[in-house]
Amino acid sequence: MSARTLMLQGTCSGAGKTALVAGLCRLLARHGVRVAPFKPQNMSNNAAVTRDGGEIGRGQWLQALAAGVPAHTDMNPVLLKPEAERTAQVVLQGQVTGRLEARAFREARQPLLPPVLESFERLRGAYDVVLVEGAGSPAEPNLRQGDIANMGFAEAADVPVWLVGDIDRGGVFASLLGTLEWLDVADRRRVEALIINRFRGSPELLGEAPAQLAERGGVPVIGVVPAVPDLHLPEEDAPYRMAGPRGSGGALQVVAVAYPRMSNHDDLDALDAESGVHVRFARQPRDLDGADLVVLPGSKHVFSDLAWLRESGVAEALLRHCRYGGRVVGLCGGLQMLGEHIEDPEGVEGGGSAPGLGLLPVRTRLAATKQLAEVHGHAEWPAPVTVTGYEIHHGVTGAQEGLFPFVARSDDGRVLGSYLHRLFDSGPFRRALLVEWFALEGEGGDEQARIEAELDRLADTLEQALEPAWLEALGVPGRPAG
Repeated sequence: MSARTLMLQGTCSGAGKTALVAGLCRLLARHGVRVAPFKPQNMSNNAAVTRDGGEIGRGQWLQALAAGVPAHTDMNPVLLKPEAERTAQVVLQGQVTGRLEARAFREARQPLLPPVLESFERLRGAYDVVLVEGAGSPAEPNLRQGDIANMGFAEAADVPVWLVGDIDRGGVFASLLGTLEWLDVADRRRVEALIINRFRGSPELLGEAPAQLAERGGVPVIGVVPAVPDLHLPEEDAPYRMAGPRGSGGALQVVAVAYPRMSNHDDLDALDAESGVHVRFARQPRDLDGADLVVLPGSKHVFSDLAWLRESGVAEALLRHCRYGGRVVGLCGGLQMLGEHIEDPEGVEGGGSAPGLGLLPVRTRLAATKQLAEVHGHAEWPAPVTVTGYEIHHGVTGAQEGLFPFVARSDDGRVLGSYLHRLFDSGPFRRALLVEWFALEGEGGDEQARIEAELDRLADTLEQALEPAWLEALGVPGRPAG
C-alpha cells in the first residue's frame, strides 16, 4: 500500500515551508507514524552528508531528524548549489553530476524529473506518510513548464497540496488568494487547504478574514499557526542574523564573514545558542570592529569569495584584527582562503590559482572528486573530547599533525582551520575551545538536543493550531473534547 502523501507549497520563499514540514514530521513521529520528508528540488548552499554517502539540503536533514529517521539522498534528489557567473552545481541523488547555467534552467530541469520520481517512489514504498516541501512559489507562470519543484511535481506524482502564507510579511490574504488565482484549473484543484503561518497576537484580531478568504478562494483555511517565540532552527537559505547590534556588554563577540557564495552558515548556530556569546554576520570592513572571534564559513566558490574579501576591504580588516591579537577560525572554504595558496588545475571553479591570505601555513589544490564523509572522533586539540560533523569539499589540504579536528594552526596559535562542518555542535568540544581561547566556560549543551527540543515546541504548536480532522487524515489521533 502506498504511503499517504502531502505537499506543502508556499506563496513565496521563506513562508515557513521547511519548518512546517519539520514540525509535522515530528508530530507524526511522536504518534508512531513512519514519516519521511521529501523535497524534489532544492537550491541552497547549506548541505549535509547522508549515511548513504551523498549530500542533501540542510533543510531535509533537519526534517529527517524531526521524523526520527536517517537522512537519505532520496529525500532531496536534486540539489542546486549556486556558484559564480550564474551557474549552479547539480547534485543528483547525492552526487555531483555537472553544472546548470541560469539561461538553460527551464529546459534542463525536465530530464531530472524521472530520477526525482524514482526517489519519491522509494520513499513512498518505505514509509506510512511522505511529506513533500515545495520551493519558492507555484504562482510563477514563467517557470511552470518543465517544473519539478512545485505543481509540476505534484501533477506527476499525483500529490495533494496545502498552501502556506506568511502573515508576518504582511498581505497574507492577498498573497494566498492571488496565488490561487494564478494557478491553472488543474493545479488549483490540487490545493486542498490553506494555512496562515507566523501569526502574532490574539486570533480575534483576524475577525472574519479567514472565512472570507476560504469563501473567495474556494479552499478551506485549516489553521492559523502562531509564531513560535525565539524558535531557532537551522536555516536553509539566508543567515539568521546579518550585521546589526553588537550584542550585550560582556558577551563574546563572534563575527562571521558573509561573502557572496557563503555556504553552511548554520555551522554558527551552536555558538549563537551559548549564553555569553553573540553571533552576527558581516559584509563590510567596519562590521569586524569589536570582534573577539572572526569566522570564515564555507564557500561554494572560493576564488570569487577570496577576491571579494580583498575588493571589499574585509581582508584588510581581518588582517588588522589579527595584528591586534584577534582570533580567527576558517571552516572548509574559509580554511582554504586563510592558507598561502589555492590552485585549481582541473577546473573545478574554472581553473587558475590565487594567493591566499597567508594566515595559515598550508596550500590547497581543488580536486575534481568531492569528498563527502560523516566524521566521528576524539579531538586532539584543545582537549580529548568527542567531536562529530561532516566534510563536503573539493579541496585537498595538507594537515598538520596533532590538531584534529583542525587541519592547520598559525605559529602564534590564534588562527585555526578545519574542514569539519557542524564543528561547534558537540557540547564538550565547544566548551573546551571556548575555555582554551577565551576562558569562557559556556553551557556546553549538545546542539542536536537543543534542536530536538525546538522541534518538539514546533510540533506542539501545530497540534493545537491545525484542525484535528486534517491531522487525523495523516495519522494524528484526534484531540479530546474540551
